[in-house]
Amino acid sequence: MAIGSEDLSLAAAAALDASDPLADLVDRFVVDDPDLIYLDGNSLGRLPRATVERLSAVVQQDWGAGLIRSWDHWIDLPAEVGDRLGAALLGAGPGQTLVADSVTVNLYKLAMAALDLATAADPARRVIVTDDDNFPTDRYVLAAVAARHGGEVRLVPSDPVHGPDPDRLAAALGPDVALVSLSHVAYRSAALVDMAEVTEAVHRVGALTLWDLSHAAGSVVVDLDGTGADLAVGCTYKYLNAGPGAPAYLYVRRSLADRLRSPIPGWFAAADQFAMGPTFSPIAGVGRFAAGTPSILGVTAVDEGVRLLAEAGIGRVRAKGVALTTLLLDLADARLGPLGFEAASPRDPDRRGAHVSLAHPEAREISAALIEVADVVADFRTPDRLRLGPAPLSTRFVDVVHAVDRIAELVGSGRHLTSAAPPVDPPET
Repeated sequence: MAIGSEDLSLAAAAALDASDPLADLVDRFVVDDPDLIYLDGNSLGRLPRATVERLSAVVQQDWGAGLIRSWDHWIDLPAEVGDRLGAALLGAGPGQTLVADSVTVNLYKLAMAALDLATAADPARRVIVTDDDNFPTDRYVLAAVAARHGGEVRLVPSDPVHGPDPDRLAAALGPDVALVSLSHVAYRSAALVDMAEVTEAVHRVGALTLWDLSHAAGSVVVDLDGTGADLAVGCTYKYLNAGPGAPAYLYVRRSLADRLRSPIPGWFAAADQFAMGPTFSPIAGVGRFAAGTPSILGVTAVDEGVRLLAEAGIGRVRAKGVALTTLLLDLADARLGPLGFEAASPRDPDRRGAHVSLAHPEAREISAALIEVADVVADFRTPDRLRLGPAPLSTRFVDVVHAVDRIAELVGSGRHLTSAAPPVDPPET
């Protein structure tokens, strides 16, 4: 599934769409404006039509008619959807994935639990390793957790295109390291880290791994069980299409779960939830990382997104993501290179997620003007990155060609500098 470098035409892209095994899924999403080209699925995925119907049924039937009686089938939903998510997208067996809270809260819970475990066994083991270009919230949370344990965060230099330097990461590991936390796919450049290689190196020094899968799940093949990963978190509003603010998920390796304690004990994690006892005793397994009452509407939206991706198959999703981003990079070289754009994502598809970053000194203005005057939704990331996310389930190959044509026309004419549109910094990661 690829256009040859000698043929980057609209007709060639249309031929790819005609042979795309996922083509029918594009029409399973709500599209309000057919002229809009949406290349921000790596920030906020489109709304599946099935989600509209499912949420309507939950609101009217479960909540409206069933009222509190609906908790009989709601109460296990976070674990049930977690298992479906784990099986379809994370390479995780049952009983290890839970839909809950936000990425930030889940990262805090798992990092605190990991440091508590490590320092209890060895007070000198209180260092957290991450890279200096990891998503800001991850770095902030990890710094706070390390400080609470009297430790530090050891930052590994990260190449702005290719991600964390493997040699420097290896050099940062030692007997004082308790936890290594990295993003599987970098939010800015889409650099893809070798999970198996890193996990093996971390385990050799007796530390644990904590992966952020926010830009990975639903776009690349993830194998948490197969790589021996310890812990993971991720969001659901990007490639899982669960909507803004949808609940996140966490993964805890089965053999590790009962050795960890959540720093946020809540009644949904209690061994006897309705005993309402005077002290907290956690349930066995990953469920001990639940806390308060889950958002049933949010978890329901996650479920529909997971079901759609499971139907597509992550192997086919990954293949299309590679084809879309390869086409985008080839088009950018041919049509946007002369206008000052440079690729800021790995060329090797085995080292790239499902979005592409292009460097341009006026990227901020270009991003805003694309939305305002060219009907192309992308986003801007500092310092000079135009980030384009053609989500495999909802993007056609012809959309990529049209988008590059519109970018070329906008920048070639200079209209991006005369647009009245204010710069846009989307809150999504």
